Amino acid sequence: MEKADNTTPSREELAVYVEESIVSVTNTYEQSPVVLMVDDAVIGTLGNFSASIGKAKSKKTFNVSAIVASALRNSTVLHYRSTFPENKRNILYIDTEQGRHHCQQILKRILRLAELPEDKKPDNLLMLALRKFSPKIRLLIVEQAIGTIPDLGLVVIDGIRDFLYDINSPGESTDIISKFMQWTDDRQIHIHTVLHQNKNDEHARGHIGTELNNKAETIMQIEVDKEDKTISVVEAVHIRDREFEPFAFRINEEAMPEPVESYLPKEKKTGRPTKGPFDPDKEIPKNVHRPALDAVFANGNINNYDDYIVRLQEGYGLQGIKLGYNKAVKVATLLSDKQMVIKEGKDYAFNPEYHY
Repeated sequence: MEKADNTTPSREELAVYVEESIVSVTNTYEQSPVVLMVDDAVIGTLGNFSASIGKAKSKKTFNVSAIVASALRNSTVLHYRSTFPENKRNILYIDTEQGRHHCQQILKRILRLAELPEDKKPDNLLMLALRKFSPKIRLLIVEQAIGTIPDLGLVVIDGIRDFLYDINSPGESTDIISKFMQWTDDRQIHIHTVLHQNKNDEHARGHIGTELNNKAETIMQIEVDKEDKTISVVEAVHIRDREFEPFAFRINEEAMPEPVESYLPKEKKTGRPTKGPFDPDKEIPKNVHRPALDAVFANGNINNYDDYIVRLQEGYGLQGIKLGYNKAVKVATLLSDKQMVIKEGKDYAFNPEYHY
């Protein structure tokens, strides 16, 4: 697994990479085997990755437990149907958020869903709790495990955000998604990962969410039903295969997810989705502020609020961020809260020593 290394390859190595990347019109290439389905819709193939997104408390981990139980049995659990080949039956489950006790509860839930004994180590499922490690070490541990576990077919990573120091870093996000593409291609496995949604809209969080949307085979959304808070609804928001009918589950008295067979999918609204209120902290990349503020304060301090708002519109506009008056006011509030711009008497002054 050297192709994603940060070192510059030699000319000889590049020649080898070119040779192995050639697509021939006469060769026969196998179609990626289907390994995960929802009912009759394909959500996962070997050599690709998928993701679940949802807001906090939407029961994302319960949903992932059903996916893993399905793969463990190689049959149907909830609405998930697994068809892993015999030489791809091993599963790696990575949890980056919870301690060992909580991870053990998840493991026991998976075994109950798969109708396997809770007091016996499963033959083909390994769970790792990586909460205590730094993002860099977590990534290295996962790479080591993926590279050494024999007959690996499914890797679940709950959640991908904890492999990054900065969730809005384009460089870090590209590196992680490149790793996913490398691992899935080299080992011919399927990776399913989990990421939170923004609080105020339906988008997956940060730049890593954008990269997932662009590269993942399937993105499923888990959302609490607006009319019945005990129900969580699963639907495809991005899928290469045909869409599956949304389905619902609830958590029963035994703390297990069970299907809600009486659930009727809500009719999707046509047109563009309703966008949440503008949040400059989430919608403006951190690396935009300094060049924008350099332009805003190019001529020194600004001595009245109206001029300050106009200059913000101009400075951020130079960075491709279009701000109306109301949005500029929200940006001004953010800059004040973050001590990026400070008041000196009646003047507004740029604080170049700010830490964001």
